[in-house]
Amino acid sequence: MFVSKVAARRFFISTALAAGAIATPACAADEPDAADQSAASTIVVTASRGDMLGKALTASQGSITRAEVELRPIYRAGQLFEAVPGLVVTIHSGEGKAQQYLIRGYNLDHGTDFASFVDDMPVNRPTNAHGQGYSDLNFLMPQIVAGVDYTKGPYTPGIGDFGSVASAHTSLLNDLPAQVAVTVGTDGYQELFGGGTIHFKHGGKLLAAVGLGHYDGPWQPKQNFQKVNAALRYSQGSATDGFSLTGLYYKSRGRLITDQPERAIENGTISRFGTLDPSDHSLSERFSLSGHLDKSLGGGQLSVSLYAIHSTMTLWNNFTHYLLDPVNGDQEEQDERRTTLGGAASYSFRKDLGGISFETVVGLQARYDGAFVDRKHTLSRNTILPYCNAQDDDGNTTTFSAVNGNCTADHVRLLDLAPYVQETVRFTPWLRAVVGLREEYYHATDRSDMDGNHYAGQQWLAQPKVNLIVGPFAKTEIYASYGRGFHSNDARGVFGTVAAEGIQASGVATPLLASTTGFELGMRSNLIPRLQLQLAVFQQDFGSELSYNADTGQDEAGAPSRRQGIEVGGQYHPFKWLELNADLAFSKPRYHTNDLAAYGLEQPYIADAPNFIYSAGVLINGLGPISGGLQWRRLGTHSLNDGTKYPQDGGYSEWNMDVSYAAPHGWKLTVGVFNLFNSKDAASDYYYTSRLPGEPAEGITGFQTHPLEPRSARFTLAKTF
Repeated sequence: MFVSKVAARRFFISTALAAGAIATPACAADEPDAADQSAASTIVVTASRGDMLGKALTASQGSITRAEVELRPIYRAGQLFEAVPGLVVTIHSGEGKAQQYLIRGYNLDHGTDFASFVDDMPVNRPTNAHGQGYSDLNFLMPQIVAGVDYTKGPYTPGIGDFGSVASAHTSLLNDLPAQVAVTVGTDGYQELFGGGTIHFKHGGKLLAAVGLGHYDGPWQPKQNFQKVNAALRYSQGSATDGFSLTGLYYKSRGRLITDQPERAIENGTISRFGTLDPSDHSLSERFSLSGHLDKSLGGGQLSVSLYAIHSTMTLWNNFTHYLLDPVNGDQEEQDERRTTLGGAASYSFRKDLGGISFETVVGLQARYDGAFVDRKHTLSRNTILPYCNAQDDDGNTTTFSAVNGNCTADHVRLLDLAPYVQETVRFTPWLRAVVGLREEYYHATDRSDMDGNHYAGQQWLAQPKVNLIVGPFAKTEIYASYGRGFHSNDARGVFGTVAAEGIQASGVATPLLASTTGFELGMRSNLIPRLQLQLAVFQQDFGSELSYNADTGQDEAGAPSRRQGIEVGGQYHPFKWLELNADLAFSKPRYHTNDLAAYGLEQPYIADAPNFIYSAGVLINGLGPISGGLQWRRLGTHSLNDGTKYPQDGGYSEWNMDVSYAAPHGWKLTVGVFNLFNSKDAASDYYYTSRLPGEPAEGITGFQTHPLEPRSARFTLAKTF
């Protein structure tokens, strides 16, 4: 069994760590060696979140410990991030696609405005074949995760594209005890995991891990999702004087069960878990290499990271069925081949002047993406020649010629350069200010195979950040934050090379970078013994709201928007082996423009933007040989049709739990039960136009649904050597 403090060598936003805005969190603590781990006879529960009092930049910032990673019931890898307060990670298609993220009144689709990082590598993919900021976390093995650090709002200079609403940085273990685990479950679930660490005499460590998985699910026909994961990580030294090199590999394939017309279920055409197009499918592969170097230098601290990622992805989806092509159907193939290169460097130092402490961070981040992205019209995954169909904003279908079988085909090059500076000024032990400036330079080119033209554009964006922190006093801190951030838009939409994209409904050209401005007030307190409390009140404005177009399977830029909300969270530890936690998040998502009609909107309501998200949980660790977790999550009501309050969806409620028993000689049995009360809610609902055979040519606008999986169980037998 693991000691709950097991963690990685270094982590999080190096700028904030070095500047003292965040002390090294629980997930970045030094690791005990394997002998200490195996000798531990008792595991004492560590708080699910690191204590950020006196360290945090904002009221909504936090750190998730290794303890919660181990104890939390996780149905799929992406749900690890549901430990972030107020975040829902759901699904609307299949295991082979990125999950869907919702937080602070935003439907972030597959990752737009939720920046995720693993070992400091960006996961989000700009100008992606399926959705802007697409963030597929299937390559991540929860067994080697050391912890997760998260932020909300555009208040941290070290976070750029896609991170203006929220971000999560996942660190990896340096030391994994030798182990093997076998999992079997209902609905055709099987998983095999093995890993361990070699310790070298000179102090280096080599961690290796492999995971194999298969899952059918309740779907008809079976999903038959198969994946393989592998990791190899070498590390040496400490958090301030050391380095690491990590290689990750992932490959998967399986059927996709997209959201289906509710009327097809009601009239018996398909079952609740059925699909109208069983040939929908996914293929994904990913290789990555990442390295870190940390070194004390000239009285300061140097931190450098580099990464190289190559990924391929093919998705076959049929969302509208027979709306665009009444003979062959509307299935489309979305392909992507991408190479991503990048890195970051920062230097931090501290000076004292007249009793005032100054902590300075100067940094540079760089990222280059080279991607070929295309879309084809297919029937049972076979390309249909020689034409394609598209639908404009008025619902008119147009037919155009395919080029080499492609409906779109773009060679995209993206360059993102961002120098930044952050200054932490500690006026007194109870008053500090953290100010920063990030300057973004974004350059994009697109060579379209459809028209043979070459497009190029660039944009600069200055992003000031200001945070004022009063405290700690009486074990309490008060925060005030202001910041500017952004998300990038799909370059194909900016240049107009994708049908039905490029020009907003208002006639305004889509910018490369859509800016956002946020304000946040809040507090955190440990005044009441054994209780940690957090409160944040926020407002955030976006210059361009992204919405999903089911016809193109892409995100499109839309009207300006505003969110206002409040978040309350708490963790209570009545005993050393027990934690009770709860998070409540309320938000008011609205379009924010004086001319709704210019964007084709009747009212300011935003589709799929939740009004509230609740969660509550129990963690048990160290109660004799028993440990485990129980988690409830409630996704609140939201409008389903852009620009109108109704129709609405009631969201969903789900309970998950797992219980582990630690037996002698390193054996451990875990039982997980998911959707404990067998909720019949939908994991995701939409409202758009589709057409079934025999229906009017213009189709029928109605509910499209993807149900929660029914109650299921998984049984894991693990042996630690």
